[in-house]
Amino acid sequence: MLEVLGMPFMQRALLGALMVAYLANFFGPLVVQRRMAFLGSGLAHAAFGGVALGVLLHLEPLWTALPFTVLVSIGITAIQHNSTLQSDTIIGIFFSAAMALGIVFLYQSDAYSRDAFSYLFGSILAIQPADLWVALAVCVGSLALWPFWGSWAYATFDRNLAVVDRVSVRLHDYVLQACLALTIVVCMKLVGIILFSAFLVLPAATARVFARSFAGMTVMAMILGFATTIVGLLASHPLSLPSGPAIILLQTGIFFLSLAARMLIRRH
Repeated sequence: MLEVLGMPFMQRALLGALMVAYLANFFGPLVVQRRMAFLGSGLAHAAFGGVALGVLLHLEPLWTALPFTVLVSIGITAIQHNSTLQSDTIIGIFFSAAMALGIVFLYQSDAYSRDAFSYLFGSILAIQPADLWVALAVCVGSLALWPFWGSWAYATFDRNLAVVDRVSVRLHDYVLQACLALTIVVCMKLVGIILFSAFLVLPAATARVFARSFAGMTVMAMILGFATTIVGLLASHPLSLPSGPAIILLQTGIFFLSLAARMLIRRH
């Protein structure tokens, strides 16, 4: 297993997967605690419309998916704040429309659509150096978001009190969801749209089972994310399993074991 780490493609895969784990678990606890899991999944699938637009225009899909997905996130947030519709309804509308646009764009394109579908499923082992540099830039940029974390956590647990305390809750909602959209687009190039949704939710949901504070939940989610990423990636090679699904299945197994352990603890 250690010999595999000497291979350049595995080194790139490990670095990329660890950066995805960091970004996913920076936002994951907020997504889980705010019950925004459907938003994360919706934005990830909506990004497919931006990817398909890039294919249609013969541009790098990443650079069309970024503004497309950020605009979708802003649209969702704006309607949430200015209508009486439920969040899941609004997300479902944007999700469906963006996916439909993506299919139309691909239908109109005369280019081979392999790039578009690679964003759907991703391939950790196929990560290229350029992908790592983009992911690293987003990781470094996310450091500037840590000062917002306290306000986000405050609004997560008591939104009304945060408003009374003069926290710019609405502005923070726009910033959070736009940053989440940007992160999703960058990470889906590495692990795929479908898998990133699981990366975003599973470690945070597992941490929530045992954590006694939001800060503890965030730290625990990051530790779980890093650990399962390393173990799943290294174990997938000798077991001849696809790396991304192997990591997700490991995280899923730990989640259900955590639930079972918590139930046993409560009974005793």
